[in-house]
Amino acid sequence: MSETNDLYQEVILDHYKRPRNHGRLGDADCHAEGQNPLCGDHVTVYVKVKGGIVEEITFEGSGCAISTASASLMTETIKGKTLDEAKAFFRKFHAMVTGDEEVDGGDGLGKLTVFAGVCQYPARVKCATLVWHTLDAALDNRREPISTE
Repeated sequence: MSETNDLYQEVILDHYKRPRNHGRLGDADCHAEGQNPLCGDHVTVYVKVKGGIVEEITFEGSGCAISTASASLMTETIKGKTLDEAKAFFRKFHAMVTGDEEVDGGDGLGKLTVFAGVCQYPARVKCATLVWHTLDAALDNRREPISTE
């Protein structure tokens, strides 16, 4: 295994064991629930928006290492971004993990590139993207639970 893959695994495990921004956000402006029945992942994303900018974002729930790490890294990435930037990150991330787009120099995804290898494992793509689909639903004020199935 290459040093880069080792580093990626370390980052994913760190965010799985010590997720950032984990917990309920009581004064959230919007939220949504998502689940991945195949893996058993369940997540709720909470977002507080002020002046069109994501001021706070948290998540709660349980899931596999990929799902939890993706949620943790997503919250770190999206906090402080405009709503349009958040949606753009979702599109870029989704394209990367589904293999629809190669990540050239990270394409501005920063730490999220640790998930670039997920496209080689189709069942894990749902784990990595669940929280992103849930964020998208929250930002669009969709009330129905999101499912990867």
